[in-house]
This record gives sequence, structure tokens and C-alpha cells, in this order.
Amino acid sequence: MLFRIFANNKNEQHAMNNVLLIYTGGTIGMGQNPLTGALEPLDFNHLEDSMPEFKLIRADIDVYQFCPPIDSSDMQPRFWAQIVRIISKNYNRYDGFVILHGTDTMAYTASALSFMLENLTKPVILTGSQLPIGQLRTDGKENLITSIELATLKDSNGHARIPEVCIYFSGHLLRGNRSTKINADGFYAFNSFNYPHLCEAGVNFTFHDHHILQPNFDRPMIPHLALNANVAVFSLFPGIQEKVMHNFLKTKELRGIVMRTFGSGNAPKSPWLSHMLREAAERGVVIVNISQCVAGTVEMSRYDTGYQLKDMGVVSGYDSTVEAAITKLMFLCAQFNDPHIIRNMMTMSLAGEITTPEKQQ
Repeated sequence: MLFRIFANNKNEQHAMNNVLLIYTGGTIGMGQNPLTGALEPLDFNHLEDSMPEFKLIRADIDVYQFCPPIDSSDMQPRFWAQIVRIISKNYNRYDGFVILHGTDTMAYTASALSFMLENLTKPVILTGSQLPIGQLRTDGKENLITSIELATLKDSNGHARIPEVCIYFSGHLLRGNRSTKINADGFYAFNSFNYPHLCEAGVNFTFHDHHILQPNFDRPMIPHLALNANVAVFSLFPGIQEKVMHNFLKTKELRGIVMRTFGSGNAPKSPWLSHMLREAAERGVVIVNISQCVAGTVEMSRYDTGYQLKDMGVVSGYDSTVEAAITKLMFLCAQFNDPHIIRNMMTMSLAGEITTPEKQQ
């Protein structure tokens, strides 16, 4: 359902920017019923009434509203494909896109979209809130208004200032596929431990332009809709059992695994684990090694246990978040059948999601 919630004066001297606001669901879209005091989904047709600040935004804002709204815990790859369709269909009509989303899986959605929107040349900014927008102390108003303003910004060449998928939250603009949720109930809910912030929003915007992706503005954006969800994430831990791992790794439909290891990419030297991982890799299962640590990178050449994993056919995910690693694996497993190609591309940066060794030098 697409409708306009606010249109500024088109007769002003400067051309207005057009922003599409995509409401998928989440806490930010809840308002307080003035009669009962209960929280209920916000009527976006009347958003301007509850947020008079909208009149100050120099943009025409349309809204696409998911009906019914999605609890972010119920987010699925088919909804990511739906978002990509909406953006692709309206790509030439809008200067930027703001997605309102529940915080629990926001980093997964941002990561998935970064791969599915190839050569993105416009801002796609995800935001939300920890308190409903209808509550007095809500963080939703600032998150929403600033996200819209960021989505309208252009550089001196007339190109989008931020042509990538981002998360904006609590004064910080983060690369979407580098972000992770760090706090269940605090306003500072997201961070990107392995990549600098793209912008700090204080009294003024402080951009870190050399950290922002620069696509080829002469090429079109290419949308991808297919994802293969026959993948899994598991974490190693002291005492991990052979029988449990056997049943998991023998799953017939399994295409790929994100394995969260210790420290810089280390695993137990158990012979049974080595045998199972090698057997799975030889069967065509792509196994990606990322660290359980929130900061730092996997270096499989640092210790002997890392060398052994590499010898078994496990590939490094470097400094990837779990959200980026699993959605990238879904994306590549849908694009390619050859596990050798997928393994190779998992070690490449497709959308700024990892720092490869040559980039670290």
C-alpha cells in the first residue's frame, strides 16, 4: 500500500527530494491510543499530526506500508525480496529510501539488502526505535527524521552522499552489513565494531567520506531476488558432542555453514570434528570461519588449529559479522551451484562487508 503523507511546497527555488518510507513493522510504528492509552499500529496517513517536525523536512515523502506489519522476529528472506522489489520498482522515482524495521533482525535485513541491491547508487537507510514513536521519551522521532534527512543529501556532483545500505540509530550512521545489535533495551542499540562509522549526527553531520562506498554511478542498480536459506550458523564451545554434530552436518539439504570459532579462528583438535568438517566440505558444503569475538578478524595462519581448518576446506570469513556472513552465504548459494566459486567469493568483499588481508596492509 503506497500513499503520500507529506508534500512540501514544490514552488520553492530548489528542487525537492523524494523519499520513499517503507514501513515493515517494529516498535517505531506503534502509537498510543489517546482514549485507552494502549499501544497500537500507527496510522501513517496522520503521521504529520503526531510529528509536526515533518513540516521542516525539505522532501516529499511517500509511504509503502506492509499490511499487516511484520514483527522483526518473523523476518524471512521472502520479505527481503519484497523490499528489493519495492525499491527496484520505484528506484527512478525517489532520491532515497528509508526502511522502518524492528531492531531484533535489522542487521540481518541490512546485510541481506546490501548483497541483493548490486551497484546501489542511492541511500537505503534502515532505522527503528527502542520506544514506540507515540511515547513521550521515544527515540523514534530523531531516528526517523535524521534518516530521512540523510537520505536526501547529495554531493557536489549531484550524486547521493551515502549510496549504500546503512543503519541509522542514536546519532550514528553505520554500514548495514557491518552492524550488529548490541543492546536489547538501551538507545545506543547498534554498533559496527570492525568498521568506522560513516557519519556522526550531532549539531552538524560529520561525514567520514573515505569510508563510504563509491559505486559506478554510470551503471544501473541490479536487483537480486533469489536467496537459498539451506544454510546454518553454529558456535563451537568446550564440550561440543560428536553425535549432535554428526546429525547436523549430515543434513542432506545443507549448502553452507557459518562456523563461529574461538579467538582468531581456532577450533578443537578433536579427530572426529576434523573428519566431519572435511567430509562435509568434500560433499560440497561451504564452511565459513568467523570469530565469536565482536571485534577482530579470523587469521587461519596464526595458529596450528587454524591451519588445520584451512586444510579441511574451511574458508575464512575474516572480520565479518554473523549477520553479513549468513546472508552472504544465502545470496551466493542462490547464485551459484559450484561450491568452489562460492568459497572463493566468500573471501571477497562484495559490498564492503569484510576487510580482506590486502586491505589491511
